[in-house]
Parts: sequence; structure tokens; C-alpha cells
Amino acid sequence: MFIRTEGFKDFFRLYPLVSIIVSFQIGIAVIGWIIPPLGDLIMFYGAGHHFFIEQGEYWRFLTPIFLHSPHNVGHILFNSFALILFAPPLEQMLGKLKFLFVYLSTGVLANILTFFVEPTPYYSHVGASGAIFGILGLYFFMVFFEKRLISQSDAKLILIITIISLVMTFLRPNINILGHLFGLIAGFALGPILLQSAKPFNPSQTPRRRTSNDGVNFDPNRWQKKRYRYRHWMKPIVIGIFILLVLIGILSNFL
Repeated sequence: MFIRTEGFKDFFRLYPLVSIIVSFQIGIAVIGWIIPPLGDLIMFYGAGHHFFIEQGEYWRFLTPIFLHSPHNVGHILFNSFALILFAPPLEQMLGKLKFLFVYLSTGVLANILTFFVEPTPYYSHVGASGAIFGILGLYFFMVFFEKRLISQSDAKLILIITIISLVMTFLRPNINILGHLFGLIAGFALGPILLQSAKPFNPSQTPRRRTSNDGVNFDPNRWQKKRYRYRHWMKPIVIGIFILLVLIGILSNFL
């Protein structure tokens, strides 16, 4: 479920919403690095700054989901990796509209609850972490109450990643702890509503059927076969990359 074997074009074709979200947030980050004044302007009008929210700028509950700290490369890398890893199965299982609803609603709700629980006027935050924790929360519900939708190995991976993410939430500096926790809770709460009609992830839908000009046929399920061959060593690699990106995020705060 979480092993990405699709090619670049296939990924965009099969998971268009995930592709657009990742491309959009990376694009904004790159603009901020290349043109710092424009990046500063985007951050000024888009960050979840509680002082401006109190003045009626309620779009700031939504816009921080797509913004990341320009001084922390690990921030955008970590969140983009998490989206590419965990979001595609949900886009297929729920459908595009429901997936978009989960992503935006959990992120916005996490920011709204953070605003009310942390009333400090000068508190400010950016990042997709609330929405990503919403995705993890939905998987968390799946692990315990919709086991038909997830294999035991994938369930173990979700539990490990969620625990690591929660621990890192309290260890890393400059983290919106409330946003992470509220996002996780919001995703879990949406489970009973959205997962009843969800279909199990079907990896056989991922390959693109191709036939060469000379008539030689390609096996459309070749990637599915490779998936099972690499299953045993891919899980530790995924966890290792996840931890590495967390460490990069931590170290970048001190560089």
C-alpha cells in the first residue's frame, strides 16, 4: 500500500490531487528561495498568524496548509515525502472529492482549534502537518475498526510511523504541537463517516498498460509482482527515510 512503484507520469495520472498538492507546496517553497521578497510577502499574507485572524482574516485557517518555513528545508521535504507515501492510497480508496475533503478539513480544523486553544496574539504557524496527521488519524481508525481495508504489515507500519511522529512532535523545536494532535484526532473522528463505503487499495490499478510497436506485450502487473518481492526490506527503508527527514528537520533549525 505504501510502497510507491509508479513512474513519474503514472503517479500524476493515478493520483492527480496528491500530485497537485505536492507540486503546489514545493513550487511556493522554491519561489520563496529564489525570490525572497516575494516569499516573504506570501508568508506575511498566508501564515496562520493569530493576531491577523483576530482581525477577521479567516483565510489564514486554510493557507498555512500549503506554506512551509523558508528557513527549514527539512520541513518541506518531510511533509512532501509523507504525502507521497501515505496520501495516494486514500485518494484511490475514498475517491478524489472525499480525499480532498479529508485533507483540507483536518488541516483547517487543526488550525481553528489551535487558534482557540492557543489565544496568544503573536502565535504564528505554517505547514501541512495538521492535514498529514489527519491522514494518519484516518489510517489509525482503519487499523482498529476497518481492518478489511489494510493489511497487517501496513497496519504495523502506520502504528510505527504515527508513534514516531508523535514523539518527534514533542522533541522538535518550533512545532505546532496542538495542530499535530488536533489533526490526528480530526482524521480519526472522520473514520466512521468516510470509511464505511471505502474500497480496499488495489495496487493492480497502478501499472500503465503498454504495448511495444513490434508486438511484444508487457505484463501490466509486473510492478505488483515486484512489490511482493521487495516487501520485506522496503518497510525498514521507508521508516529509515522517515526518521532521516525528521533528523534533517531538527538539524536545520540549528544551521
